[in-house]
Amino acid sequence: MTNDDGIDAPGIHHLAAAIAPLGDVYVIAPDGEYSGASVAIGPIWIEHPTVTRRRDFPVDGVVEAWTISGPPALSTFYARLGAFGEPFDLVVSGINPGANVGRSVYHSGTIGACLSARNGGWSGVAVSQSVAGMAIEGQRTWTDVLGSQKWHVAAEVASHYVGGLVANMPSEPVVVNLNVPNTELDEIEGWAIGEVGRLPPRAMSSVALVPTEDPDRFGLDIQWGDLIDLPDHTDGGLIEHDRVSVTYLSRLDGEHRDDMAKAEAALDGLITRR
Repeated sequence: MTNDDGIDAPGIHHLAAAIAPLGDVYVIAPDGEYSGASVAIGPIWIEHPTVTRRRDFPVDGVVEAWTISGPPALSTFYARLGAFGEPFDLVVSGINPGANVGRSVYHSGTIGACLSARNGGWSGVAVSQSVAGMAIEGQRTWTDVLGSQKWHVAAEVASHYVGGLVANMPSEPVVVNLNVPNTELDEIEGWAIGEVGRLPPRAMSSVALVPTEDPDRFGLDIQWGDLIDLPDHTDGGLIEHDRVSVTYLSRLDGEHRDDMAKAEAALDGLITRR
């Protein structure tokens, strides 16, 4: 397990607790914030990152926990090269606060860890959850937003899907982008397989330089556009309508498509497919 928000982020704690009963879970996550890192691993041939054992990881059932002073894809990269023992079967990344849909998929460090896994022949499941009342609306701080996340719902959805996946691991590596609405479980309107949309629900509209006391140094004024009503068949459109979005970021056809049947059936046991 890994994430792009750091090993002390609440999302990974909730996810680890939900996933721990499914197998031998190792947490290998960044020591800080690496959102937007995508599949970056950093200049490891110039400066080797440090790795620290975290004996204080606050989740029972985790075999070991480690932090790496680098992005999440680097955690997967080192794991693939044997730094943490025998090869793993699956990488689970998240829970990210904020849906990773539309073009944000290409920038997400949460997803980047799973793409790095596929490079080495492992499957990966990236788990994200939508947020409401973002600080960009001037209504709430990011701390308030995190406090209102229904982590337990995203964790339960993820544990069902991952449980079905590990019961019938695909014959070829697959990358799954799982996005969960920030609602109670009984308020979720269903789930569907979504396409990667062209846009996220809300995107940056402009960035302007802001002068500081240093004439050569500038801050940034970031403006956000309005919320966009996205097509129902896209990942972002599903989330906007309180449905779980399952997006396969790797080609699935024939028998490989059938490999996902148990994972999808596990979701059907929790949420009605619509």
